Amino acid sequence: MPKAEEYQKKDIQLYKETITGNEEISPGVFVISYPRKHDFIPGQVVKIAINQTQPPRIYSICSGNHENEIRVLFNIKEDGFLTPKLATVIPGDSLLVSKPYGSFLGTDQPAYWIATGTGIAPYYSMFQSGQFENKTLIHGARHLNQFYFEDDLEWALGKNYIRCCSQEQSCDVFPGRVTDYLKTLTELPADQKYYLCGKALMVVEARDLLIEKGVPYENIVAEIYF
Repeated sequence: MPKAEEYQKKDIQLYKETITGNEEISPGVFVISYPRKHDFIPGQVVKIAINQTQPPRIYSICSGNHENEIRVLFNIKEDGFLTPKLATVIPGDSLLVSKPYGSFLGTDQPAYWIATGTGIAPYYSMFQSGQFENKTLIHGARHLNQFYFEDDLEWALGKNYIRCCSQEQSCDVFPGRVTDYLKTLTELPADQKYYLCGKALMVVEARDLLIEKGVPYENIVAEIYF
């Protein structure tokens, strides 16, 4: 699991960038974009701020590492100070961003990608960067309109794309949480990496379930969304 101090360290410089797009892809969920000026490894994050007076927040990149823009997926937090403002910006406005950094890194090796909500972002970056061969993606959400990028993912991953919905039902979606789905699995490869990205409760519960099912602790790579 990435160390908290790695992401929260204060010596990361922010620079001004011009917004090129801000699209609402689901109610209260946006993808913001700006020109890419630095290389990155799929799975890495950036810090974003609106101005110098408020502390920045950390977001996973959700675009491919060959694209000309960096895109970030976020949902509005009504009690937050940044996301309500981010939701209102338009192309031509400016924001402060850091260079990409972090150690939640995608590879070409077989792996399980497990996410809830906007925790899908780093996996979509890996997907857009061509790292989707031999991957199984398990994505959990409360509502059916929260499976972001599902058309692309379903087309490429097929039966290896599993959606878990806890509050609505559909014929091709598992009825329940991600952890409920993991409980139904009888065999999991012990020699593959298992990536976990989402809120702390899911990450901890899923990690414990994987260990109970024989997955070595060192094969579990986790990133917590706050």
